[in-house]
Amino acid sequence: MKKLLSLLFLMLSFSVQASGGGFDLESPDIDLSDYPSLERGAKYYVTYCLGCHSAKHIRYKRIAQDLHLDEAEILKNVAPLGAGIYDQMHSAMNAHDAEKWFGTTPPDLSLIARSRGADWLYTYLKSFYAEPGKPTGVNNAVFKDVAMPNVFWQLQGTQIAVSKTVDGHEQVTGLKLERPGQLSPKEFDKLVNDLVNFMVYVGEPVQLERVTMGKYVIFFIIMFIAVAFLLKKEYWKDIH
Repeated sequence: MKKLLSLLFLMLSFSVQASGGGFDLESPDIDLSDYPSLERGAKYYVTYCLGCHSAKHIRYKRIAQDLHLDEAEILKNVAPLGAGIYDQMHSAMNAHDAEKWFGTTPPDLSLIARSRGADWLYTYLKSFYAEPGKPTGVNNAVFKDVAMPNVFWQLQGTQIAVSKTVDGHEQVTGLKLERPGQLSPKEFDKLVNDLVNFMVYVGEPVQLERVTMGKYVIFFIIMFIAVAFLLKKEYWKDIH
């Protein structure tokens, strides 16, 4: 059993390291009951992400319902100009232009938080650093040679990589803020946290309902086991 548990922890550790590319991942504060955070995250997604990345598995009406917001408020404060309440979160960029400009079609991000994990996504969005030789002028410590530009460069500022040589290869071990942006590091972390919080919600909008229902299901199972046990004792008491 000890060997089995050790092997399990080793595999989990390897998985986390592989997902982060050897760069330590940070953990955001995910709270799907924090509706103001989700609303801010939705605004940030539309402002900074929707230009290239769709989130077609969610509609603005569903966001309004889940966040307990008025539909007119969602259309005014969150949705892009001209969007309808029943519209999905589609990007305005077509696939042909995207591939021409970036060399690849930006993926739909509806399930990115579920496939990559909130820690990976949070760290990735914070880990762009300047690399003049790249087409976009930046690289990423979590996703090496990524084609995506740093859309937050004005807010975050410019970071440079801190590297060391490992087995003859340069490996990024940290990032240093070389030129501050419009936001302080704490303010920028909060912005990214709200954005990731929203993307976790988009990946599974019914998560809170599922968790709440799960408590009742577990309670029912426990009660059923108790009743079944008492019934079994009643049936078998005369046999013993």
